[in-house]
Amino acid sequence: MLEPVLVLNANFEPINVCTTRRAITLILDGKASLVMNGRGEIKTVARTYPRPSIIRLEKMIKRPRPTVRLTKKEILRRDDYTCQYCGQKSPFLTVDHVIPRHLGGEYSWENLVAACPACNHRKGSHTLEQVHMRLLRQPKSPPVNALYLFGRHLALNKEWLPFISGW
Repeated sequence: MLEPVLVLNANFEPINVCTTRRAITLILDGKASLVMNGRGEIKTVARTYPRPSIIRLEKMIKRPRPTVRLTKKEILRRDDYTCQYCGQKSPFLTVDHVIPRHLGGEYSWENLVAACPACNHRKGSHTLEQVHMRLLRQPKSPPVNALYLFGRHLALNKEWLPFISGW
């Protein structure tokens, strides 16, 4: 009942991910319809319901443009959990300011990168030129599209791809 379900707007634009429980509630209340059942059935004493994978809202919902919040989790995801100085993939990464804060560096997408503890310690509060280090990739804000926003669910939900990749 806690599996993710893709929620589409009335125009088939992906807008959210909810739990199976919430999706079934929306379907039973008549607020959404089943688009794809890729997971079998849910059996109760009296009835059998399809277990939704994708649902579509009956009415168009107007919402503001989605944004990606600037958090450590999103910085690590943007950098593919890879140190931007040495290229090492590690589960224990830190966030480093490319231009240190005491030198006027901002808390922004363009100034924050994932770094392993060794590289972060080596760089310290110096600039890249001072410690003779280079970035593997120039940091920038991640794309705000459906593939990036809902992409982490695609590994277990391949049937979502046609609905996500078009937006």
